[in-house]
Amino acid sequence: MIGAMQQQLDFIAYIQRLLVEGDFSATYKFALLHALADISIEKHHADPQAQLQIKFDELVDKFITLYWHQASPFGATGNNTEQLLLQNTDSSKQAKIITTLHDAKLNNINSISQLKKSQGWKNIRSSTLKTIKEGPLWLLQKLNGKEECFLYPHIKGQSYITLNAGIASCFRRFYDLVVYLAKNAWLQKIQSIKHNQALIGPQSQLHEFLFGVDRNALTKAKPILVELQSNTCFYCQKLMKNAIEVDHFIPFSRYANDLGHNFVAAHSECNKSKSDFLAAQLYRERWQEQNLVTNSQHLTNELSDFFNCDSDKSLAVSNWAYQVAQVNSAKLWIKKGYFEEAASFKYKQPSTGLDLVAEEKPRYDV
Repeated sequence: MIGAMQQQLDFIAYIQRLLVEGDFSATYKFALLHALADISIEKHHADPQAQLQIKFDELVDKFITLYWHQASPFGATGNNTEQLLLQNTDSSKQAKIITTLHDAKLNNINSISQLKKSQGWKNIRSSTLKTIKEGPLWLLQKLNGKEECFLYPHIKGQSYITLNAGIASCFRRFYDLVVYLAKNAWLQKIQSIKHNQALIGPQSQLHEFLFGVDRNALTKAKPILVELQSNTCFYCQKLMKNAIEVDHFIPFSRYANDLGHNFVAAHSECNKSKSDFLAAQLYRERWQEQNLVTNSQHLTNELSDFFNCDSDKSLAVSNWAYQVAQVNSAKLWIKKGYFEEAASFKYKQPSTGLDLVAEEKPRYDV
């Protein structure tokens, strides 16, 4: 236990050093740090001291997801290349991945799903992988000009990297902090580039543009969810009329990725009341039954053109979120003004669905 606690302290100190002492001429290292944190949640291992193998294909998918929205002109409705935010300190050239993805959009590719089905996907994947390997992968852990491989060893010539023992667990434990620091540093880097300052202006929605929810994509999910739920609110179970919203069951503020199995339809008042809270255990079991068991394949069929649809990944993210809530004795939302304390809950293993913990002891507070 003492060794694990010391590793967690060392992990936080290392991340702080990385962001202060590293050389960030572009935004790629921030994206890699974000990607490592995301994958550590999505590929949960029962042993907290286990190593974690991450394939390059997984990193490519994460990079494209993180940069996809950013490869659009800022504050413009057209495709003006001049209004693409630079992601490289060298103002004479744009970050390669932005150029690559923007070119794809100019060819009427409107989603990552379409991109993967396009004739150019093989070249885009290859180009993105080359960018990752030539840039952040072997440079992220270079502090003050010296390699300090705390996160993963620099073993080249493989098709994967391996997070050192216990590092994936640290990413899971401090996911919110790591992603917050990575996004904040990413945003500051973009703001510091002179070319971008004229585009951003004094009053901007830069953070929302870089890392926000794709509202247009959510409209694709709404009719599917409304039909699936027989036009009843997921939470209060009453009929919905006009004020219908798509809710991220695991709040977007907790895990900033759109997963197709993570959506439910709800009254706007229920959605507003739930806000950024995790929902009570009752709702978690209802969500698992509705989205991960009964309608898993249906959601995949209907939403895979717009979102990443992987029920195991959604379950792993859910398990992580509720584990963190339990450790922190967080409040779980029941309805407006009512909460339960996160106690022991049923933790299910991805793919098998087997219960690893079956004890549940909720306490209710007004």
